[in-house]
Amino acid sequence: MSERNPKAEGTASRAAALKGMAIRQARSFVVLFLYLWVLLGLFVLNQALVERAHGDTVTFQGFAFLNALVLAKVMLVIEELEVARWLRGRPLILVIFYEAAICTLFFLVFHVIERSVIAKFSGHAITAHDIEVGGGGLVGALIVSIILFVSLLPFFAFKNVTRAIGPDRMRQILFSRHAATD
Repeated sequence: MSERNPKAEGTASRAAALKGMAIRQARSFVVLFLYLWVLLGLFVLNQALVERAHGDTVTFQGFAFLNALVLAKVMLVIEELEVARWLRGRPLILVIFYEAAICTLFFLVFHVIERSVIAKFSGHAITAHDIEVGGGGLVGALIVSIILFVSLLPFFAFKNVTRAIGPDRMRQILFSRHAATD
């Protein structure tokens, strides 16, 4: 007759829990990355159209890819910090708007940091021109902020509605046939 080893069972269950958490985090990261890559890639395409009208034909999709990697990690950290926990029990729209606003703020901060690092590695002093957002000035920063905020709303709406109704119900709504209603 074999004896149970509670310590080994506890270690195995902790390992299984960590593995499950790692898988969930990896899935979340991939979803965030893909969403941001598409979003930032569209921004780059828009910028390419504008620059093409002025005779420039070079586009840098690599920045969209790299920024999506970094910003997806930033979003995961923000998610783990549960910055909107103080809004629990409030209407879901407040949580959605708050999370989109917080991520917009963090994205802008990381944009400035990224531009500063690029300027530093380029070997010249960091100037206001190096870290400007949206072409510079308050209006440019405000326009970029609004575009980012609105672009993040669908992601946070989908995430929070899924959390509220459950992933199984969301899959059913999205992927099951529904009877036509008048």
